[in-house]
Amino acid sequence: MHTTKKLEEWIDMYGQKLFDRAFYLLSNREDAEDAVQEVYVAAYSAMDGFQEKSAPLTWLMGILHHKITDLYRKKYKGNPQVSFDHFFDNHEFWKDPDGVLLQWDMNETSLLDNEAFNAYLKKCLEELPDRWLTLVKLTYLQEKKSTEICQETNVSPTNYWKILQRSRLQLRECLQFNWFGKGK
Repeated sequence: MHTTKKLEEWIDMYGQKLFDRAFYLLSNREDAEDAVQEVYVAAYSAMDGFQEKSAPLTWLMGILHHKITDLYRKKYKGNPQVSFDHFFDNHEFWKDPDGVLLQWDMNETSLLDNEAFNAYLKKCLEELPDRWLTLVKLTYLQEKKSTEICQETNVSPTNYWKILQRSRLQLRECLQFNWFGKGK
């Protein structure tokens, strides 16, 4: 079968599954669409080397995972403008070099006793992607060990720490805007 015709069939057959997986991993529609397009460009280039030892979807998913890895490398490691080092120390704990926590002028106990704050916290937690929320709950609410969480959720330790890191940043931003930014 002609390479272009086969690729068109694969786009029809597997396009939605590839997009769903990419969107799940990236949580961004445009990035997911770009990743799927890159998969098909790479597949077209390498189609002659596809030996059909695996299903086409398996082969395409493998390409997708490589493309997403490349995207993360470019977006987070290769871009000096995106650095989380300012926010977290080497042990993945949040540092507070600007004294932002002190400026909030509330101690943890009184803040967690505040019903309005808890409503905003709940709202901010609900805005996290499902996978992130699960890891946050297991870590901070159920106080499980990271090794146990990684095993239960089938998440690598590196990915686990990065998800927690990004979750804390998103929660901080949400609370700063919705709670602390409104002069509560």
